[in-house]
Amino acid sequence: MNYIKHLNAALVEIYGDERLCPGHISLYLALFFYWNLYRFPGEFPVNRKELMKMAKIGSKSTYHRLLKQLDTMGYIDYSPSNSPARSSKVALSQNWDRSGTVMERGRSIFRTYCPTSVPDPLFKKTKQNNKRSLGAQPRSQLEVLNFFRESGYDKEEAQRFFNHYQAIGWKIGGKIPIVDWKAAAQNWILKADEIKKANHSSMVQSRNRDHLMVETQKDYGQPL
Repeated sequence: MNYIKHLNAALVEIYGDERLCPGHISLYLALFFYWNLYRFPGEFPVNRKELMKMAKIGSKSTYHRLLKQLDTMGYIDYSPSNSPARSSKVALSQNWDRSGTVMERGRSIFRTYCPTSVPDPLFKKTKQNNKRSLGAQPRSQLEVLNFFRESGYDKEEAQRFFNHYQAIGWKIGGKIPIVDWKAAAQNWILKADEIKKANHSSMVQSRNRDHLMVETQKDYGQPL
């Protein structure tokens, strides 16, 4: 099964099919996602709640209507279980994958709507914007937690890092925008290591120090 070839062929077919509405397309892509998760078997079980959530379909009747219409149009082969104890099954059509005509149509579509060159000012501006936004900020606090966990640090250190830079707008010193938050996190981890080593050394010295030793002689016969 060629993932890219199938998806390209399906999208080309969708492009030329006037019967389809956005609901059909979103449901088909949700089915394709789960087909991929199951490693592209001949057919696979479907979960209505999961598909409705992924396809952004809010009505059960709409979901079933779109599913049956995709079956009638030949995009899928829908096998309802008619039993709450068993999952319904779906098979996605693979006829387009073998069609050179469909793929050639796809090339003509992309040649028509994709310019062969981009004006230099626009290209430079887009490139600069992408460079500026690439990794500047984490997508969520969870991404930071996962990064610190992979580096061997607990969630408390990750939360301290996230809260610190979130409060100052992800800027170094509150002035310079961060270009790569992961690099900033690595610096944070290095500093945390240095602080731990310094604290450990201080504790060792404190334990080894004789607190009764003083530099001057003290007369313990004198009142305090």
